[in-house]
Amino acid sequence: MIDLSINQNEGPVTLKSISKNQGISLSYLEQLFAKMRKFDLVEGTRGPGGGYVLARDADKISVADIVLAVDEPLDITECEGMLNCHDGKQCVAHGLWSELSDRLHEFLSGIYLGELMRNSGVATDSQNRQVVEMPSMSSRKHQSQK
Repeated sequence: MIDLSINQNEGPVTLKSISKNQGISLSYLEQLFAKMRKFDLVEGTRGPGGGYVLARDADKISVADIVLAVDEPLDITECEGMLNCHDGKQCVAHGLWSELSDRLHEFLSGIYLGELMRNSGVATDSQNRQVVEMPSMSSRKHQSQK
């Protein structure tokens, strides 16, 4: 998604170019983008010059939106919130894992694609593929304390 947001200024971005830039299989990207299209995170254009663009402003798409759209859970409890992780009953550590899941969701809901795009360095690797470096969490923390 960062690759898409960086490169969409030149028009729709093909999955083939994202695949090449990021070293991600084309078939996997097709699956992910189909899911993100259903959640109105991306819009596709068919035909020559076609590809994908963001469906809304990058500053309005959170990392949590993206993770949830591609069916990745933010609940890290073993029972997935069902309270049956220990022989059909709630385990003693459920409260800890449940609170951590809530904090993870809250944290990722507060990070937006636009922010990642602005704070990420873009470089190329030895095969001339675009590599987007993610900002460290500590640099984000320092920025928020300023």
